[in-house]
Amino acid sequence: MARPIWKGSITFGLVAVPVGLFSATHAHEVSFHQYEKGTTDRIRNKRVNERTGDEVDYDDIVKGTDVGGGKLVLLDQEELDSVAPGRSRGLEIHRFVDLAEIDPVHYQKTYYLAPGSDETMKTYALLRDAMQDANRAAIGTLVMRSKEYLAAIRADGDLLVLQTMFFADEVRNPKKELDRIPGKAKAKPAELAMAAQLIDSMSGPWQPAEYRDTYTDRVNKLIKAKKKGKEVAVAPEVAEPTNVTDLLEVLRRSVEAASSGKKAAVPPKKTATSTSPKKKAPGSSSPKKAAGPAKAKKATAKKATAKKATGKKTPAKKAPAKKATGAARKAS
Repeated sequence: MARPIWKGSITFGLVAVPVGLFSATHAHEVSFHQYEKGTTDRIRNKRVNERTGDEVDYDDIVKGTDVGGGKLVLLDQEELDSVAPGRSRGLEIHRFVDLAEIDPVHYQKTYYLAPGSDETMKTYALLRDAMQDANRAAIGTLVMRSKEYLAAIRADGDLLVLQTMFFADEVRNPKKELDRIPGKAKAKPAELAMAAQLIDSMSGPWQPAEYRDTYTDRVNKLIKAKKKGKEVAVAPEVAEPTNVTDLLEVLRRSVEAASSGKKAAVPPKKTATSTSPKKKAPGSSSPKKAAGPAKAKKATAKKATAKKATGKKTPAKKAPAKKATGAARKAS
């Protein structure tokens, strides 16, 4: 069984519920080491004293901050722990809020909260059920690993789940960070209706087991292929941006694909108008490839009609030209 990474008590009013904190997630990406290119020499990171060049043991490292004027303030872990709020291992609840009011951008990492002991199971279950019935989340603070966290606690089935959160000043303002932010869309009613239809046709229940980290799968296949000396298949390129003039048509095709159960409900790679010969306007010049054969047929037609026209009053150039044009069209 896993060991709790934090132990303490949830406190609200005069009620205290001992709990243990367990990580609810784990990463599954491929673990890589660093090597010098062209060699099998491993690259290792070391903690080195920049003045002496000597490696320093982790236990001999303290934290420090520059306070100006060339002066430093150095603090060891015991000193940091002595001023940490909630040193008594308390997770104090400040307020209960509606779950829908929390912007997901504030969520950081998820943990399971387990009852601290068999004796506190009833109190734990009481808090869980009361929060679930009210559809509320408890907002509180705790100190873990020398850092204070804002936290949201919510009921999830038989358990209480804690999610650490970013404080308000840790969330960046998009208006200050982004170069461009779209205003109100100037879409046509037909485009909005088609977009709504597409969303409806692609809607369904949230089933997380249906989704998989395909990038990690491809990395593992790459490793196996290189191990066996095989060539690696190149992944398909990302679709190009949809041309605004083709938006309604692309939406329509997407709705049809989604309704028929096809996986590819995205626009094709190239949505811009094509410059193929078939779509050229009437009167435009023929493709270069057809020019050579057309001219040859036209010249042959002229020679043949010239022989037939000997002794006749009417010039034989106009009528054969039409025939030659027809031949040229057949050739093209």
